[in-house]
Amino acid sequence: MLHAVVMAGGSGTRFWPESRRTLPKQFLRLSGERTLLQETFDRCVPWIPAERFHVVTNAAHAAETQRQLPEVPVANVLLEPCGRNTAPCVGLAAIHLLQQDPEALMLVMPADHVIRPVEVFRSAASRAAEIVAASQSSFVLFGVPPTYPSTGFGYIERGAPLGEPSAKAFTVQTFREKPQRDVAQSFVDSGRFYWNCGIFVWSARRILDALREFEPDIHARLTRLAEAKPGEESQAALEREFPQMKSISIDHAVLERARDVAVLEAPFAWDDVGSWQALERLLGSDAQGNTIVGAHCGVETRDSIIRSSDDHLVTTIGIENCIIVHTPQATLVARKDDENAIRQLIALMESQGYDRFL
Repeated sequence: MLHAVVMAGGSGTRFWPESRRTLPKQFLRLSGERTLLQETFDRCVPWIPAERFHVVTNAAHAAETQRQLPEVPVANVLLEPCGRNTAPCVGLAAIHLLQQDPEALMLVMPADHVIRPVEVFRSAASRAAEIVAASQSSFVLFGVPPTYPSTGFGYIERGAPLGEPSAKAFTVQTFREKPQRDVAQSFVDSGRFYWNCGIFVWSARRILDALREFEPDIHARLTRLAEAKPGEESQAALEREFPQMKSISIDHAVLERARDVAVLEAPFAWDDVGSWQALERLLGSDAQGNTIVGAHCGVETRDSIIRSSDDHLVTTIGIENCIIVHTPQATLVARKDDENAIRQLIALMESQGYDRFL
């Protein structure tokens, strides 16, 4: 059976000041009436029933996860004592699934993406599961055809087709890390590369076998977790073993080393909602090029993203290519063309003792 595994442990730093340590991006409403985590749930359920929907998140976010997803069994909310990247996260989910279903297939995805239309996503995920079940490939990734030379995404180069070329399934030739712009442009021009969107399908047993082969220490610690008795012993083992696991992505740990990896061209629209600039793509803009959420009144204001609430008016004069985000505790004013500066700002706030606003 196919199980949904949602990775919801991210911090969403680039969405400060709305995204905070206690309420990161995946718990926010950014593109509709539902939060990103809830939209991920809606994408899967009831196609995958709630009892086969699993969330891996930070222990500090357990209550909020359960509040937003009351349909998901409490036992299916897996709590990481600390962040250790996606390989330990996936491994933790895999040992949990095998206790429920020895033949479990995993549809692994982040909690903070926007994917439309839902029906096309479900059909594509079912196709990926068929490829795994038929042993055409042990690991299936989704590749998004690039629309511009992004330097912020990893790329997958496709190899030989699996079956008919019209099926858009291929062996993986190479993985390429976030490239320089000229290299990214060459990837786009070649027509052979996809963005790696971080959505995967494989069997729980096979991914653990691969971790045993490529990251034996992580696998040994996962085995000790699996062997612990439920209750206090299991919790003590988790708190002891998980923080000692190597912090590494599942891409570096397994996928870039494994031999039977396939990429399925994503037929759905995908956005990783990586920064405030995503609101333009998701919500559109007005005649002046502005994307406005909440109350705003502006003179000579162009090509800006302005987000507030209906009960707090943001006014602007002579603003162009800016991001303005107002919250009750903090306000951000930034240039729109510098996505990485928010990380620098967070570090500066920490160094100057403004941790209470993070």
